[in-house]
Amino acid sequence: MCAFFSLYVTQPILPLLSQVFHSSKGATSFTVTASTLGVALAAPFMGRLADRYGRRRIMLISALLVGVTSLAAATSLDLAQLIFWRFLQGVFTPGIFAVTVAYVNDEWPVESTGRAMSAYVSGTVVGGFCGRAISGVVAEHGHWRWSFVVLGAMNIAAAAIMWRWLPRERRAARAVAGAFFAPAAAHMRNPELLARYGIGFCVLFTLVGTFTYVTFYLAAPPFSLSPALLGAIFVVYLVGAALTPLAGGWVDRLGARRMLIFAASIGVVGIAITLAPRVPAVAAGLALCCTGVFIGQTAMNSSLGQVAKHDRALAVGLYATFYYLGGSAGASVPSLAWRLGGWAACVVLIALVQLSTVAVAWRGFREA
Repeated sequence: MCAFFSLYVTQPILPLLSQVFHSSKGATSFTVTASTLGVALAAPFMGRLADRYGRRRIMLISALLVGVTSLAAATSLDLAQLIFWRFLQGVFTPGIFAVTVAYVNDEWPVESTGRAMSAYVSGTVVGGFCGRAISGVVAEHGHWRWSFVVLGAMNIAAAAIMWRWLPRERRAARAVAGAFFAPAAAHMRNPELLARYGIGFCVLFTLVGTFTYVTFYLAAPPFSLSPALLGAIFVVYLVGAALTPLAGGWVDRLGARRMLIFAASIGVVGIAITLAPRVPAVAAGLALCCTGVFIGQTAMNSSLGQVAKHDRALAVGLYATFYYLGGSAGASVPSLAWRLGGWAACVVLIALVQLSTVAVAWRGFREA
């Protein structure tokens, strides 16, 4: 939850920020792109720091810094300053979530990693929903700056909770100081890891592209939803939170490849349903989209630790780099499709990206 309170905080208030700063949809979406780009650049280094200095220590420091930068973002006087602070939020975020994936893979037995990872993913889902919902409600009834203040305070409180109750590592091996490029190059030569990195890119492209541009779609006629209602639409995340724990058991039994193909199929159907000009239909389609993404994310996270035989936190960090590069692309590239054909063109683009995960999983995974 702590990792994702603030990462997508601007999504439900993008139309509002566009009005406040007199900026285009593409320029305003950089408040999402900047944070995901920060994650992509920092993730492998955070993973390496955790290998060297300990998972728990890096997780606690990162959680505190995410909260501090959220408070700083509330002081922004223009869009450029807000984008700068959003970038720094992204830089510190992988110190929480990427390190957690390595922590779980180290501390849990292999036969139950899928279930443990599904619990972690459910926490990220709830955190992502809370951040967006709180942002929309606070911005509508107060000021957009207070969205960052409230969520920054929540992040700092979560860091205190982690300090009090997060167990110390029992199994993690410390990496050799200074060793980074050699193990990173070894991971990049592993075709199964490369397949997972490519799928990670597509998975977050789908989620960020969908939920960034659907806010512009729903803020315009015939929907004309307010910031609070745009934040409320993210309640569909809770559907994913409810179903993801079941997906963990399915991954353990059926394997990552089968579950990825299933997840992509759900996503394509869901994004197509959003074209219906009714709020309930759009909400149902979004629920299917995010459920497919969360199932795919569970499959990827649970299989990374099995494919990476050494330097697991670094492997997860590299995965996060590709994953969040996909998120950065998802926040900006669909703006080109929007200019060509609005939301319908975005739907076509996102569906094609989802289908590409099927091809990569089919060819790049060893399991039957």
